[in-house]
Amino acid sequence: MSTLLKTTGLLVLSNCFMTFAWYGHLKNMSDKSWYIAATVSWGIAFFEYMVQVPANRIGYASLSLAQLKVMQEVITLMVFVPFAVIYMKQPIKLDYIWAGFCLMGAVYFIFRS
Repeated sequence: MSTLLKTTGLLVLSNCFMTFAWYGHLKNMSDKSWYIAATVSWGIAFFEYMVQVPANRIGYASLSLAQLKVMQEVITLMVFVPFAVIYMKQPIKLDYIWAGFCLMGAVYFIFRS
């Protein structure tokens, strides 16, 4: 399996954990104190870091730091939009598409050589 594919897969998984850690409590724990939600979120974030750190170490073998960062941001949006629409029941917005186009421009510029 290629370095890029391994890195991408691990970053997608880490973003799934992180999205739930950051935003899942808004739906699931709105009746709990903030410090309870923070503690649960830290527990979820632990798993995010257990996947994200190896992803960045693997990726850094063949990608620059800037390429890793832009890749992370693109993956974040790819994970966040379905989470917001499907899980959090937020309306889909045209702004998501415009943001996606901006990120695709960032990908172009950071990966061109």
